Amino acid sequence: MRTWLLIALVVAAVIVIVVRRLRGEPLVARDVFGAPVILIGIGVYGLTKLDAFTFTDGLWLVLGSAVGCGLGAVRATTTKLFERDGVLWLRYTGWTFGVWVLSMAVNFGIGFLATMAGAHPDARPVTLSIGVSLMGEALVIGKRAKTTGLPYAPPSESVLSRR
Repeated sequence: MRTWLLIALVVAAVIVIVVRRLRGEPLVARDVFGAPVILIGIGVYGLTKLDAFTFTDGLWLVLGSAVGCGLGAVRATTTKLFERDGVLWLRYTGWTFGVWVLSMAVNFGIGFLATMAGAHPDARPVTLSIGVSLMGEALVIGKRAKTTGLPYAPPSESVLSRR
């Protein structure tokens, strides 16, 4: 698959996730944790296809991943968890969107610095960056959800269905 097509699909998926969460949606465990795992998997697979992976690439990848995971965790603290119909729901707030924008700017800055320091641009796959950020968010949301004592919402029958 062409890189630009993969990036376009990932960006479209992230936009769908953000829009749904801005409106509020039932908190389904597989939705919270599934997307990050899939994106991280795609990103790691992309890394295995590199011709060369240097120590510098690795350092910038670890730094970018740590920052991305941390910003995802911060983003999770700005979300609203609430009960509706006996199950947990999640809604992004304006602050959440602001942290998304900050995350993109920081990630761009890290990528720029990494490239200037000699890291190969493909050593920081976009899918991996987004996946790590969503995983940081998922871990904090999961911890917050557990403390509510409320159950996750059951998965819907269809990926396209809306509650």
